[in-house]
Amino acid sequence: MKTLMINKILHSKAGAAALILRVPVGLILAAHGGQKLFGWFGGNGLAGTAQWMSSMGMEPGLLMAILAGGAEFFGGLSLVLGLLTRPAALVAAFTMLVAIFSVHIGNGLFAADGGYEYALILMVALLALAVQGGGYLSMDKALSEKLGRA
Repeated sequence: MKTLMINKILHSKAGAAALILRVPVGLILAAHGGQKLFGWFGGNGLAGTAQWMSSMGMEPGLLMAILAGGAEFFGGLSLVLGLLTRPAALVAAFTMLVAIFSVHIGNGLFAADGGYEYALILMVALLALAVQGGGYLSMDKALSEKLGRA
């Protein structure tokens, strides 16, 4: 029963398009998560991100920073590898939904004005990955085949 459920999560009939979508979206998410968690790429790090989230009323700020940064960083790495693609994509898509409504929605659509278009595009790409899975060039595919033989 457990194997059947895990195999449903891992199995994908998607082709190379999943890889083409997974890798850049995963790298972008991992980079943004790295900014939030570690201060990489000019980011504020965990303390700065926690303070910023608290200033927007997202309390407790430290927990929110860990959740958002972790979803982006670890979810992004997972997408690059194609490992647990569907769960990682769903968690990251939810994170983008929260970003849209907590940070960007009041600024309109366009990213140049601080709007939600970028987060929306990421969310839609992540939802597509959640639906189609990691594809045939993924760790999910390899694990699915191994479980299928077990």
